[in-house]
Amino acid sequence: MLIHPEINPVALQLGPLAIHWYGLTYLAAFGLFFFLATLRLKHQPYASIKGPGAWSRRDIEDILFLGVMGVVIGGRVGYCLFYKPAYYASHPLEIFYVWQGGMSFHGGLIGVLLSQWWFARTRHRPWLQLMDFIAPCVPTGLAAGRAGNFINGELWGRVADPSLPWGMVFRGAGDLPRHPSQIYQFLLEGLLLFVLLWLYARKPRKMGQVSGAFLFGYGVFRFIAEFFREPDAHLGILQLGMSMGQWLCVPMIVGGAWMWVWASKRA
Repeated sequence: MLIHPEINPVALQLGPLAIHWYGLTYLAAFGLFFFLATLRLKHQPYASIKGPGAWSRRDIEDILFLGVMGVVIGGRVGYCLFYKPAYYASHPLEIFYVWQGGMSFHGGLIGVLLSQWWFARTRHRPWLQLMDFIAPCVPTGLAAGRAGNFINGELWGRVADPSLPWGMVFRGAGDLPRHPSQIYQFLLEGLLLFVLLWLYARKPRKMGQVSGAFLFGYGVFRFIAEFFREPDAHLGILQLGMSMGQWLCVPMIVGGAWMWVWASKRA
């Protein structure tokens, strides 16, 4: 049985300014996205597009800026709507209290989709082509976020068998060993999904296939990880024995599979 290391959530203190590890993981996520997106410019069909419609480093900068806005706004609004709608309906001003925590991946995904739809429309680019460009660059950012969750000792897993070699006791979760579900998600939704998606996207694919593969892959890996992650205390286990995270993954799995099949049949 392991004990979660007591890592100070503040990485660096400069007078009244505190730089948190979680904030650094967000910076790492955005930096990894920018690096990978520059490599994506060499993949097809983006490398072969010439003239006014050619993809450039400037496009990546604008995509990243809008993506950051979508992640932050969508993630916060999504958390309020998906996980605590009644509470925030009664306390609407607290929606803006982002320093109190509370972000939703699924809400952030919706925010990114909307922000990139606006980018595609204003730049006269096919929206699905843009989504296919972005998708392989996202999982490493998700991995960075899960690393931040582990450092903070939050979003821990369910109680594990005491014989589990990597069972871990988390502060604030009692004295029983638990699954380090943040690490599971780091490996599944982050590294494994990145490797599979990057290799898949390196070869020319029909428009929409890469996006569909991302939705399906993330949905499946997150659904699996939720079996080991402690459900939100105020929600618990919902219908059919599934958590809220699993219910939110169902439309991703179905939608991703449908999108991939639909894209495969296109001329």
